[in-house]
Formats: sequence, structure tokens, C-alpha cells
Amino acid sequence: MAIDLTDYDRKAREAVKAFWGNREKARKKQAEAGTVDQGERAGVTAGKNMDGFIALVIDLVQANGLTHAAIHRRRALLTLPGYFRPTKLWDLLVLNEGRLIAAIELKSQVGPSFGNNFNNRTEEAVGTSHDVWTAYREGAFGKHPRPFVAWLMLVEDAPRSRAPVRDRSPHFPVFPEFQGASYLKRYDLLCQRLVQEQLYTTAAVITSPRTAVTSSEYNELSEMTSLKTFVTSFAGHIAAEAARE
Repeated sequence: MAIDLTDYDRKAREAVKAFWGNREKARKKQAEAGTVDQGERAGVTAGKNMDGFIALVIDLVQANGLTHAAIHRRRALLTLPGYFRPTKLWDLLVLNEGRLIAAIELKSQVGPSFGNNFNNRTEEAVGTSHDVWTAYREGAFGKHPRPFVAWLMLVEDAPRSRAPVRDRSPHFPVFPEFQGASYLKRYDLLCQRLVQEQLYTTAAVITSPRTAVTSSEYNELSEMTSLKTFVTSFAGHIAAEAARE
């Protein structure tokens, strides 16, 4: 059976538009209530900014043969056991007849603090993957085929995220590919290496300017980390699981 990508590009553009729109709504709501968070936190308090991408993932599950799978998105049902910690809270889980089919993280970063946030996201992504795969090795999810573990990142396309960045490493040189690389380039390298090192089944990064609240614009940085690669890989995994039934 051919995999179904469910018109993902159109849905991704709708998700991007909703991302920026929800941030603006949250900011206005706080301003009207007189309780405005500092910096960019005012735009994330609502907690629904990536819901459009969750809807896309759900559509892919249903369109590729797992119509009866349990798709969890409520916080109370999103924890999995860890190995280095008791539990980990994911953004979306797919289970089928008690088997873990997929665990997905959906993240975003809006300026201006790209530097600290990039380092935090990197440490979080690497730590999470090591924890979940060690738990899988130790039988935390039963003796079943490897689940699909994915990481999707949306980063603001802005002058500061596109500008070259200088680093200081007084004792040993920074790897040449990072020297002068922008934060967008660093996210691309991070996602490529998360996949190359088999830390995630797939990892994608897309960029979008704030003007996408009306234009729905998003861009990809490389084929390996593109949304199409993410969607195709996920749809194929779901179709394979459905075929096993």
C-alpha cells in the first residue's frame, strides 16, 4: 500500500499560521488581563502553539492504516518510563494494542535568546533520546519492534537566528562546521547528527518568520532535516505497523 502524506504541506502552512496567531492571542490576552510575562513568555503561556503539527501527525496515523490506534495528547497520558529518571513527558504518543508505536517531541524557539535556548534544547534532545532508548533496551516498553522516536523543531527566521555566531574555546578548537555558523545552521547540524547517531528515528527543523501569521511561510534547511523527510518516514512507519496486523 502506498503511503499517504495527507497534503502535509498545506497543513504545515496552516500549523505555522496558527503557531504565530496563537502566540499573538496569548500576548493580547495577558495584556488585557494586566498580567504580562517577561520577554517572549507572554506568547507561549497558552501552551497550544504547536497544536497544528499535532493534528498533522494524527492525520498521518489515521490515513496510513492505524485508524484504531490510541493517540494520546492529554498531559495525564503522555508519560513514559525512563531509565535515568522515573518518567518522561512527551508531546504525543501513539500506541496500538499495548505496543508503543511512536513518541514525538514538538519544540519551538522564538528570539531573542537564541544562544542559551539552543544549548538547552541540544542537551534536552540528546538526554531524552539516550534515556528512552536505554529504557527500551531494558524492556520498559515490552519486547516489540523499535518505536518511532522523533523530534520536530520550529525556529523563528530572524536576523539574529541567521547571523554568524562566534564561539570561544580557549583550549581546543571548535569543530569547523560550527565556526561562524548561525543558530539556524546549528539547529540543522544538530538534527542531522541526532539522526546520524541513531538518537532519533528522524529529526526535523523548519524556520518561519513572524510575518507567517498572515503569509503561512515556512522553510527547510536541508533534505535530511526537512519536514517532508519527517512526514515520509513517519507515514512509512505507521503503514508498516498496520501491515503487521
